[in-house]
Amino acid sequence: MYKICLVEDEKNLNNLIKSYLDRAGYEVIQYYNGTDALNHTADDADLWILDIMLGDEVSGYDIIKKIRESSEVPVIFTSARDQDLDKIIGLELGSDDYITKPYSPKELVLRVNNIIKRTYSTQTEKIKYENYEIDLDKRIVTESFKEIPLTTLEFDLLILLLKNKKKSLSRGQILEDVWGDNYFGSDRVVDDLIRRLRKKMPKLRLATIYGYGYRLT
Repeated sequence: MYKICLVEDEKNLNNLIKSYLDRAGYEVIQYYNGTDALNHTADDADLWILDIMLGDEVSGYDIIKKIRESSEVPVIFTSARDQDLDKIIGLELGSDDYITKPYSPKELVLRVNNIIKRTYSTQTEKIKYENYEIDLDKRIVTESFKEIPLTTLEFDLLILLLKNKKKSLSRGQILEDVWGDNYFGSDRVVDDLIRRLRKKMPKLRLATIYGYGYRLT
């Protein structure tokens, strides 16, 4: 499991981002101010997410300078200011990406996924379930070396279920994670997607929780 250090002084936003990263399968270490984060820059981490403007005297720039003294770990900057100078300074200091507030948590997770995949591509991550083998990098599912064709949404749903095995997921949770914040239709699309996934992968031990959602066991 990849470890992400998240530095964000807006506590509600920090907790929201953590919840999205948790669901995506990451381990998240939270810091609510720059001083605490600065004292842990030498800790093992696979990626840092740094807000530039923090509530104390330490900025995201100070933190990345300290990180770069000993590590080339990927860094994503976030900022409420959309200024070219901030982006240029961030790149010069060694950041890998820059995202402007307000942003969609799902967009941030996608950027994290892309950087993790690009940086650690030699570490192919696979999940085995029953006779199925799921290659997370190639987004391929096979059974006895035969590929099972899944759509993008079917694969996203499968990964969500596998990473939350034995947990009960509501239709709303599934809708938010798979379709995103901008979907405003009926949550019954979840039932249809579940039905299609069950048909293609009948060995999934997928329980229906009446009036709530689903759980993979």
